[in-house]
Amino acid sequence: MCENHRVPHPTCHIPVMLDEVMEWLAPAAGKVLVDGTFGGGGHTAALAQQVQPNGRILAMDLDAEAIDRSQAVVESLPVDLAIGSYAKIPEMLRSFDVDRVDGILLDIGLSSDQLADEERGFSFQSTGTLDLRFDRSRGEAAWQLIERLDERSLADIIYKFGEERLSRRIARRIVTQRRDHPIRTADQLADVVRSCVPRSKGHTIDPATRTFQALRIAVNHELATLEQALRRLPDCLKAGGRMAIISFHSLEDRLVKHAFREDERLEVLTRRPVRPGDDEVVRNPRSRSAKLRVAERRS
Repeated sequence: MCENHRVPHPTCHIPVMLDEVMEWLAPAAGKVLVDGTFGGGGHTAALAQQVQPNGRILAMDLDAEAIDRSQAVVESLPVDLAIGSYAKIPEMLRSFDVDRVDGILLDIGLSSDQLADEERGFSFQSTGTLDLRFDRSRGEAAWQLIERLDERSLADIIYKFGEERLSRRIARRIVTQRRDHPIRTADQLADVVRSCVPRSKGHTIDPATRTFQALRIAVNHELATLEQALRRLPDCLKAGGRMAIISFHSLEDRLVKHAFREDERLEVLTRRPVRPGDDEVVRNPRSRSAKLRVAERRS
């Protein structure tokens, strides 16, 4: 794990399921593909190396700091970068005068770089502001959300987006705590959640995980963005073009699974999600919850 730094800092992100992505998207000379979640640039760079000399990778990320930090990874490679949400890939293609592409990749997990950034609040140990936004130039930070919402609304978010069965207990404790001591940092929130959620025996997952997930999804409108992308992106693919999506929790994976199955434009290639191998999980424990699903555009 890389140490905390002020952004920008050199990327420490390890691309998840890189071999599987390369196998399913099959980049080759002359192909044009999209990486809608540039992040640390690892997937983009690997794809770009295979589409040379006359192919192209169009990459984008909602997090402008990710592009600033990682653009050196793709220097001298056939990559065009843009800032924006992956749901806006159709607009990005038009801006680059591209009609349809051979493949689209979305890795919709939280990056190691974002976790390592003390000022973003993604890490439970962070003493920085509880922000949790991918794009800090707009929207409401997580600390503002938990300060504004009433107990019931807060519990509903934690239950719906975190699938946390103790959501009402957590919301009640947050509301009680904020009356005397406003919750402004990630470690403060983590301590509040841990105080009312017992750690399961034999489980190493932090009790605050589901609450942080819920708040991050809420402030970034992540599920709505994914739903929009799943509706729009098949029209960006050529016949035979493939869309590969890596998700990290059940809410996202469920949306992808049903969208792929129900979309008449697509043929599902992965009946079950592809999981990382044991060797990768050992090298990169954060990959353990990754699920890859792939679909192909019909003619």
